[in-house]
Amino acid sequence: MLSNWHEMVKTRDINMLPKILADNVILHSPIIHRPVEGKKMVGMYLTAALHTFANKAFTYDREFLCKNGAVLEFSTEIDGIFVNGIDMITWNDSGEIIDFKVMVRPLKAINLINERMTALLEKYKAQQQV
Repeated sequence: MLSNWHEMVKTRDINMLPKILADNVILHSPIIHRPVEGKKMVGMYLTAALHTFANKAFTYDREFLCKNGAVLEFSTEIDGIFVNGIDMITWNDSGEIIDFKVMVRPLKAINLINERMTALLEKYKAQQQV
């Protein structure tokens, strides 16, 4: 459910991710042209995103809710660059996230996020190979 997502973002407790993601979760990234699938991979990408986005300036500004989904508008600042975007989250009847779509603007922010997340993901992948 949405409250679990908000709690995880607020506490920055990435250990909550396995509990709130469905096994077959799909992530749609503003950077990657194909969906990321599965709890392990989506968890890795969301961990990188949280480390990139969820700084002291990060806030959810508005929420649009429906039965099994939400659109959350967020804003933050990274290295002096304003970032505005939305998280579109869908969950199943068990309250697990099954679909997560992120859209970000402006282009300057997307380029910065791509650079940061690529570095983090490479680090995570290297750690898994050890």
